[in-house]
Amino acid sequence: MRRRLTFACIAGLLCTSDAASAQTAVRLTLEEAIVRGLEASHRLEELSARQEAARAVEDQREAAARPQIAATASYTRTNHVEEFSVPSASGFRVIYPDVPDNVRSRIDLQWPIYTGGRIGALTRAAGAEAEAAGHDSDAVRADLKLEITRSFWAVMTARASSDVVRQALDRTAAHLNDVRNQLSVGLVPPSDVLSIEAQHAHQRMLSIEAENIVETASAEFRRLAGLEPDTPFELVADLFAASRGLAEDATAPTQAPGAAVDLARANRSERKSLQFRITAAAEREAAASAGRLPTLTAIGGYDLARPNPRIFPIQEAWKPSWDLGVHFRWSLFDGNRVRAETAEAIANRRGAEARLRDFDTVVQVEVRQRVADLNSARASIEAAEVGLRAAAEARRVLAERFGAGVATNTDVLNAQVALLQAELDLTRARANAQLAAARLDRALGR
Repeated sequence: MRRRLTFACIAGLLCTSDAASAQTAVRLTLEEAIVRGLEASHRLEELSARQEAARAVEDQREAAARPQIAATASYTRTNHVEEFSVPSASGFRVIYPDVPDNVRSRIDLQWPIYTGGRIGALTRAAGAEAEAAGHDSDAVRADLKLEITRSFWAVMTARASSDVVRQALDRTAAHLNDVRNQLSVGLVPPSDVLSIEAQHAHQRMLSIEAENIVETASAEFRRLAGLEPDTPFELVADLFAASRGLAEDATAPTQAPGAAVDLARANRSERKSLQFRITAAAEREAAASAGRLPTLTAIGGYDLARPNPRIFPIQEAWKPSWDLGVHFRWSLFDGNRVRAETAEAIANRRGAEARLRDFDTVVQVEVRQRVADLNSARASIEAAEVGLRAAAEARRVLAERFGAGVATNTDVLNAQVALLQAELDLTRARANAQLAAARLDRALGR
């Protein structure tokens, strides 16, 4: 009995320890969340596999220009034939024996000497596609970084807003208690208590909605950061300090949108990817045009066969032979196949060039919009801070006047609502400024 009790206690301690460790919150800064998200991203894993495939295609194209050596072997069973022999000084010499079992082995060599530049162009096209795939991965990495940043600050904003609503709910509860005390001594009418109770119920509803927003934003953040669905986490960031540092940042291109556009064109991975795809399309065009030119291939081989049909007279014995030559081929008429392939490559190149021009126009508008958004976000922080100070002071004065009996309950309620709105506005303004800065960095390719 004691042994069972001991085992039960140990098991209970282990379960308690596991439960405590399972509930330990993961502390994450924005940089750590981005690192975790990039490591856990399935999209990046897919693009990495595609880049490896593109590199493998490039290796295939390069291998086509190297000598190809193959070993072959065959066995053939034929019907019996009548031997053919001729008289000789020593009797009869068999010229064509009856050999039903034919065995042949060969080492074959093929080496393209001249292909009109087709293999080289295809190799360069494959290399350009591999580079484009790498820049596609960089672009998705930048998008994912922005998504994680947006989700990070969304959670911060939601939690801060929930705290603001909760504090306002506590202030309303305290005020409700004061009004009830005043009602008990006959200083206020019952309608004032009902008004405060209605306001308190409304703020309870806002608190529940704020908690729901926190849960939704947290679920999205866990997905992007590679956390388990039920993993608790803490975000290590100071929204006030981050927004203050952003306001003092002199490196942001808020006054020179033209230079920012040039920076974006130089840095954006999407543009680099399009440039490499234009190069790949041009190389495919050259490869397709090379189909009009002749090809020259060196061929050779070494045979070991029994019987060897190249040895006369044929003997039922293993005999070696070799051959070495050059194969020349020039397509005089192909039904316009080369012409069609060239037209396809030209059209693909023109399409890629059009996409590049479209990207340049889009990125110009995007950068200017992001710069304007950041400037607006900085200004909104200053305005929200001024509004918060005014609302806090107004509430303090009205609370003192209400305590002195020279202000109405409606005035205090309005001041409470104004202070709550001012706190929420400042929280959102600070988070929006961080998100605007992240979007500008994404637009600039930083």
